[in-house]
Amino acid sequence: MNLAVCLTQVPDTAARLKISTDSQTIDSEGISFVLNPYDEYALEEALQVKGSVLGARVTVFCVGDDSFQPTIRKAFAMGADDAVLIENQTYESFDVANALANVIRAQFNGLPDIIFLGKESIATNDAQVGAMLGELLQMPAVCVVTSFKLEGSLAKLEREIEGGSELLEIELPLILTAQKGLNLPRQPNMKGMMLAKKKQILKQTADMSAAGKTHNTKLELPPKKAPGKILETVKQLVDALKHEASVI
Repeated sequence: MNLAVCLTQVPDTAARLKISTDSQTIDSEGISFVLNPYDEYALEEALQVKGSVLGARVTVFCVGDDSFQPTIRKAFAMGADDAVLIENQTYESFDVANALANVIRAQFNGLPDIIFLGKESIATNDAQVGAMLGELLQMPAVCVVTSFKLEGSLAKLEREIEGGSELLEIELPLILTAQKGLNLPRQPNMKGMMLAKKKQILKQTADMSAAGKTHNTKLELPPKKAPGKILETVKQLVDALKHEASVI
């Protein structure tokens, strides 16, 4: 069984972000990047399937540059078998999905049995790549998955919907995007980290002739909030709500 996992990296949530001088990207100097948390759930689910299916292999795919190597090494340390780095510095969702689709199809000479992704990148929160990948590869894509069980070639999934959950049964192949709660990702052990240093990362390029559908015009930080005001009496509070905030 061939299992593909699409990974990206995001700035550490503790990092203080600065916008680059061209207002198009963040300034990465001094920023530590980590494996996107939702992708970590996706990788863990693939590794659990690998552990239950004899002969299954997990291949991770990243669209980026050599700065992604530590993220890929972490995936190796967790238990991934192979890795492909698609050398392209794009952040546009369609470009990422298109690059992944082309390289995944070529890597497996067709389609893998399951493609796992996180539901979204916490750097962009657009949640588009999984659905786009399903359309490009003509595979059913189930998004925001909170429970997954494999019975032979039949997948049983539960996904979040507004006001409840939805239960689905789908024959492989399929794409799923992972939500928090799907599993508890494992921590790499020392043996895994040592083996990860020796594994080869295959580098590929992708046909990017299909233009992206959107582009950034400008990145900017949110405006600073006005300083708070301390009021000493209820009358002052009522007056402020009435005359300044205009809410009563």
